[in-house]
Amino acid sequence: MTELAFTDVFPKADEGQWRKLVDGVLKGGAFEKLVSATYEGVKIEPLYARAAQESPRALRATAGAWAVAQRVDHPEAAKANEIALYDLVNGANALVLTVDGAPGARGFGVKLSSAADLEAALKGVLLDIISLRVDAGNKAAQVAGWFADVAKARGLNAGALDIDFGVDPIGQFARTGGAAENADTMGKSLGALVKSLKGAGFTGRTLLADGRVYHEAGAGEAQELAGVIASALQYLRMLEANGLSLDEARDQIAFLLVADTEEFTNIAKFRALRRLWARIEEACGLAPKPIRIHAETAWRMTSKRDPWVNMLRGTIAVFSAGLGGADAISVLPFTAALGLPDDLARRIARNTQLILLEESNLAKVVDPAAGAGGFETLTTDLSEKAWGIFQATEAAGGFIAALQAGVPQEQIAAIASARAKAIGRRKHSITGTSEFPNVHEAPVDVLIAAPKVLAPAAAGSVLTCKALPCVRDAQAFEALRDRADEVAAKGKRPTVFLANIGPIAAFTARAMFAKNFFEAGGIEALSNDGYADAASVAAAFKASGAKIACICSSDAIYTETAVAAAKALSADGTVYLAGRPGDIEGALKDAGVADFIYAGCDVLAALNAAFAKAA
Repeated sequence: MTELAFTDVFPKADEGQWRKLVDGVLKGGAFEKLVSATYEGVKIEPLYARAAQESPRALRATAGAWAVAQRVDHPEAAKANEIALYDLVNGANALVLTVDGAPGARGFGVKLSSAADLEAALKGVLLDIISLRVDAGNKAAQVAGWFADVAKARGLNAGALDIDFGVDPIGQFARTGGAAENADTMGKSLGALVKSLKGAGFTGRTLLADGRVYHEAGAGEAQELAGVIASALQYLRMLEANGLSLDEARDQIAFLLVADTEEFTNIAKFRALRRLWARIEEACGLAPKPIRIHAETAWRMTSKRDPWVNMLRGTIAVFSAGLGGADAISVLPFTAALGLPDDLARRIARNTQLILLEESNLAKVVDPAAGAGGFETLTTDLSEKAWGIFQATEAAGGFIAALQAGVPQEQIAAIASARAKAIGRRKHSITGTSEFPNVHEAPVDVLIAAPKVLAPAAAGSVLTCKALPCVRDAQAFEALRDRADEVAAKGKRPTVFLANIGPIAAFTARAMFAKNFFEAGGIEALSNDGYADAASVAAAFKASGAKIACICSSDAIYTETAVAAAKALSADGTVYLAGRPGDIEGALKDAGVADFIYAGCDVLAALNAAFAKAA
């Protein structure tokens, strides 16, 4: 029996043949229409050739699966302990101890004031067989000292404990805009802390170059990478200046990158970090060593509205971080933006990882993206972009000096502004919030509702800079929904009457668009089966009690009826029209149409204006 390779069955194809077919579909349109770009301008082509020269790289510091890390963030130490033990029994093999006051605690976190409190939170947790990352913000150094007390009291070999203490004063400085120590004193404090923990026998990483502060401020992938390597290099210099060799110093630094829904660029981002840090190691005269990269799903992408969609967002984030080589991943529960998660939300966060590991076998391949032209090119392009940004901070005198001068803040603000504009126009859509909203969605259970979290206070005024903000993508739309809910709670929800004209086939598409559009701002759409003429639709509008109406139909019917309908409708309220008006724009405005809603318009601006008239 003759065996044929699958690739031998079909004739060979080349890019030229593909381009010919594409040109036929584009019908004279520019090929560049198919080329997209990140907010930082990194191009993403529709097709890449195989990167035959690339071979798989060992991505994780330790071969095998990534660590499944569950957050420990209940304020009460005893309850936090109970939850942590349950998570470990049910599949987690790592914890993130989130302490009150830390930015990552989002208003919660375990309340710790002594080593005894720490012991209560970790009672029964076998620290010598799990991994643990501390997320304690300004308390990180203090909590690290308490771990030495706990290890000694338990008779544990500190050198056998896998603990990353998460100390990140530069990140805190960037987030709060102030630091109690100048760079030299900060370096001395870090050097003393590292020596103290090493003296106690700990071999884990003391410092964390944390990308969350930059990502939450709106940074692009390259900006996050640049912030992480720039802060890590500053830590390297501080520790070397305070008695540690470069080889010892680098072993004290772990990294944290954020994983969001940008799947391809996420995979490339995690791969790029190892490449970038290896370049820094080589520049320092060191042979590159494996680094530890923690991943956390993005706070920026979470939504309060239709929070169930956060499960999908988290799954994509874990998938891409895992394939990109994260050593440990922590998933924010799908209700994180609403409050302290209950058992269901925690279980789903945990099982998202377990299913991808145990059922999808994502960790079975060392470097799944190796050799794929798209991923290899993105990895290279992100590395080069990040390196250029990093060099600018170096030219400013290092990362702390660059923050004082406002260089990273200005660059991040520009990208954040571009993203906000795209979100406001729904070019960057948020499912369940800006797209496909449900104004009557049922509330979701949490243990404790989220408190109003104020911007973190600066630790002092020895160093000052412009603080980086923390913004979720959905916030602007959520604010409109909240306003609408407040009005509804006092009586009647703001409504828009869909002035559907003609047969169902003529108005359905635009009526659905208008419903989706207005309900994204909490304005409920009142639909119907359509009306034959201007008089009947105007009478129905008046009877509905709504203060605004939106004309919905086909272009052909607009030409015949829209002007008359607008005149009739405007007698009883504000009138909108779904779609671009074309040649009859002037006549429609003269007839009383206040605004036109269409794909690509400024949705947030239109909704804010509509809300003022509908409420």
